This record gives sequence, C-alpha cells and structure tokens, in this order.
Amino acid sequence: MELVNTTVLRKDNTLLAVTHLTQLLHYITGFGGFLVPFIIWITSRNTVQAMDEHGKAVINFQLSLLLYILISIPAILLLGLGILMLIGVGILGFILPIVNAAKAANGESPSYFLTIRFF
Repeated sequence: MELVNTTVLRKDNTLLAVTHLTQLLHYITGFGGFLVPFIIWITSRNTVQAMDEHGKAVINFQLSLLLYILISIPAILLLGLGILMLIGVGILGFILPIVNAAKAANGESPSYFLTIRFF
C-alpha cells in the first residue's frame, strides 16, 4: 500500500492581502518591505491556496523596484532623469501593493506591471 501526500490547501484571502500590504513597511520603518513578505510566502506557500502565486508576484515586484532604484541612481547625473525615475518608483511602490491587496482580498490574481519575473 502506498501513501500519497494529500495536503489540503486552505483559502485565506486575508493572509494574501496582508502579504501585499507588508511591502509598505519600507515607508513606515525603512526596512522589512522585502523580508516580511518573503517570510510569509516561504512559511505558508504549501498551506494557503494561491500563496505561491501571490508570494512570487510580491518578491518579483520588490526585486524589480530595487533594480529600478539602482538604475536610477546613476541616471541622476543625466539631466536629473533619475530623480523622476525615483519618484515614479516611490509612487508605484506605494500604490500597487494597496491595489493588489484589494484584489487578493477579493480572490483575484495579482497584477504588478513593469515587473521582471525572477521567480
């Protein structure tokens, strides 16, 4: 007789929304906006339905924002275009987690545009 691992995934839209909202810790404390969602994703991706999809989207978005910030710093020397890029990254980094938290609370898939898929 062979035992098959049949884990039942629970549906927890609140935890999905919290995962998106924890990205805003950068604006409150200055750190934790990458680490906290990463820990939530790693610990609950096998137990919560759709957590793997939402967690990957959050981590990809945070890594993309970091890359855009690193690109915009030297671009400041080019007629100040980097400053505009930093402002845009700051606005997107604040608005998109809130929008996707509302989507997650309603059971919809996340949609972060301008995101590079690392995972």
